Amino acid sequence: MILIVAGNPKEYPDDLNLTRLIELEKVETPIYVTVALNDSFVESGGFESTALKDGDRVEFLYFMGGGR
Repeated sequence: MILIVAGNPKEYPDDLNLTRLIELEKVETPIYVTVALNDSFVESGGFESTALKDGDRVEFLYFMGGGR
């Protein structure tokens, strides 16, 4: 299947969930990543149960604190 990950189309195996995609993409510090799937946020507790389908758009987001 083809997924759009970070704006780039890539081919992945069928029967993929968000947890496995995070592993395949070697996401840095996955415990802190927020995932947007088709412009909707997915709670981290739902990664394992969120199946992906052909054409889905996935973004990995990191919220940074800081400033003065």
